[in-house]
Amino acid sequence: MFKNHPSGLIPAALSNMGERFGYYIMNAVLVLFLCSKFGLSGETSTLIYSFFYAGIYILSLVGGIIADKTQNYKGTIISGLIVMTLGYVALAIPILHTPGNHTWLLVLTCVALFLIAFGNGLFKGNLQAIVGQLYDNPRYSSRRDSGFQIFYVFINIGGLIAPFVAPLLRSWWLEVHGMIYNADFPELCHKFLSVTDSMTTENIDNLMAVASAAGHTAGTDLHAFCSQYLEVFNTGIHYSFIASVAAMVISLLIFLFTKSKLPSPAARAKTAAQTYTADELKMQAKEIKQRMLALFAVLGIVIFFWFSFHQNGTSLSLFARDFVETDKIAPEIWQAVNPFFVIVLTPLIMLLFGALSRRGREISTPRKIAIGMGLAGVAYLFLTIYCAIQGYPSGDAFREMSAVAKEGLKAGPWVLIALYFFLTVAELFISPLGLSFVSKVAPKHLQGLCQGLWLGATAIGNLMLWIGPLMYNRWPISWAWGVFLAVCLVSMGVMFGMVKWLERVTSDKTVR
Repeated sequence: MFKNHPSGLIPAALSNMGERFGYYIMNAVLVLFLCSKFGLSGETSTLIYSFFYAGIYILSLVGGIIADKTQNYKGTIISGLIVMTLGYVALAIPILHTPGNHTWLLVLTCVALFLIAFGNGLFKGNLQAIVGQLYDNPRYSSRRDSGFQIFYVFINIGGLIAPFVAPLLRSWWLEVHGMIYNADFPELCHKFLSVTDSMTTENIDNLMAVASAAGHTAGTDLHAFCSQYLEVFNTGIHYSFIASVAAMVISLLIFLFTKSKLPSPAARAKTAAQTYTADELKMQAKEIKQRMLALFAVLGIVIFFWFSFHQNGTSLSLFARDFVETDKIAPEIWQAVNPFFVIVLTPLIMLLFGALSRRGREISTPRKIAIGMGLAGVAYLFLTIYCAIQGYPSGDAFREMSAVAKEGLKAGPWVLIALYFFLTVAELFISPLGLSFVSKVAPKHLQGLCQGLWLGATAIGNLMLWIGPLMYNRWPISWAWGVFLAVCLVSMGVMFGMVKWLERVTSDKTVR
């Protein structure tokens, strides 16, 4: 698996593991944390989530421009790791939320999220540019796709571990205070504490039943118990951000000790430029234009993949919380299913691609991306059919049902496992191979910028994430999944329509 790959690949992947650890903790808990900490609605929380994740990728454009202009990729990466660490430090402080500090505490949380997003922008695209530069060496160029797949496996190890951290720390902290985890209780606590007088008798009965399941003793002050539960519940989540700080420090140390093994893209690009004559540079201008057109064409498609795929942190997290049995498995832990499948399935997919290549039936990178869009459509086709058969209502309507009625409708864990299986296979056909595609077509003096453009396309997809929860809460949820199915199928069709052109533009004869 690692044979004939450059020695800098593994250090670069290990340096990225801390960032992925923090990313997957945020992916698992951010929406649910904003709901439980501040009493925000699911739609408002996912709107903040959307802007945060869009910021991560939009700011990669800024990070790429900074690195290209300063020709200091490694220094920019180090700065990004430090800034991200500061953001996680701010989130790790367990300040008690009260009506009096609601505004400034929410602002502080958003500032911390901005620091994480900006640090990520300085770090992520530039590290990917360096990985791509490793494969510009003719000795390794034929292994570019598999190299990015290996890179993707290693960085997802952090993603596999992270989703377990928040639930474990939160449950431990609840147990220390004689309480029990209950996914429904934080929202009910906020409703009870803010609008007690308007709660119906049925809502009060539901609250009492859930409170008892969360550790409330009959006859004691329910108001005090709700306040204490929210404080303890959210403090446990704050502690998970301490783990993110530790992971970021480890990544920083790994990069500092191994950066000498990594190339400097700007320096190499400058050296290469000096070997070209004026006529050669003029001939290359047309080729570069074609490469950039191909890049933007693919970026236009992957916007819709990330719009669909990153529902795992918004509407699919809400689906796991509301419609899936979580009495034994916390909803955040389901975020580990995706990185688990990445680690397990990547070697199998690499074997498949290798076998096809040896038989002279190699699949081009653009064609793999088109197939990936179709596989994402299969995931949503499965979920659409399942939810339609079950007759699931909208998320808002479901949460208004009695506890007994909801329990009778909840899906088994296998539904999420099947869903994430198909989504992960789709991801493996698109994300690591998309990074490989970008590194192949990017002009050498714009490596950081082009990786930033790839991440910028992800940002645009993330900016639309709030649409998923909006549909989820308003429509029967099978309709919402049907929209994502349609988006994936249309994107697949458009991508297949461009495949021959993209294959011609990105062939080894034109891309050097």
